[in-house]
Amino acid sequence: MTGTHMIVLPGGGYAEHAAHEAEPVMDWLGDIGVRASVFRYPLRARHPEPLNALRAEIRRRRAAGAQRIGLIGFSAGGHLAGLAALTPGAPPDETVDFAVLGYAITSMETETYRPAREILLGEDASPELRRSTSLDSLVTPQSPPFFVWHTAEDPYVPAEHTYRLAAALASDQVPHAVHVFAHGPHSLGLARNAGEAAIWTTLAKAWIHEQA
Repeated sequence: MTGTHMIVLPGGGYAEHAAHEAEPVMDWLGDIGVRASVFRYPLRARHPEPLNALRAEIRRRRAAGAQRIGLIGFSAGGHLAGLAALTPGAPPDETVDFAVLGYAITSMETETYRPAREILLGEDASPELRRSTSLDSLVTPQSPPFFVWHTAEDPYVPAEHTYRLAAALASDQVPHAVHVFAHGPHSLGLARNAGEAAIWTTLAKAWIHEQA
């Protein structure tokens, strides 16, 4: 997969970077033959600062020779990955070719996981701002392919977030794979020894190889 580079975006509610969703994920990608790096985006920062920082990192990776850019993000990092993949107006050197989201925050219109929303958008975010940062509202027929996974038991970011995004992807006929596992908490990372959810890496490996 020469020419493909994946950027890993750990979760942490836009307040921290979860260590188990950073270098361990990068190392796993290396093990399956994909070049990867971890990007620690700005924390406790208002939109669009994290998005702008990630777009600059994408631009830097392309300037260094990456022909295809994939993003893999978890929780809040998944939200940021989705924003970079879906927000209109990115020039060619900041575009995303495919994205993998794990138990991602996708909607800023629900009341779920309010702390991350308040960090990113403020306590009094307008309905327009909340909608413009909700991934399901940004999907178009031109959106890149997505691999999305979640657990039905997630108490912090309910599976509704994945269902909302999946419905939008299906409506616009965007290539996608969606897996919701019956059991498992939030913040599983690679989900090793986590029961059925542990298979997500096997499923994602085949899908990533298709994209790359």
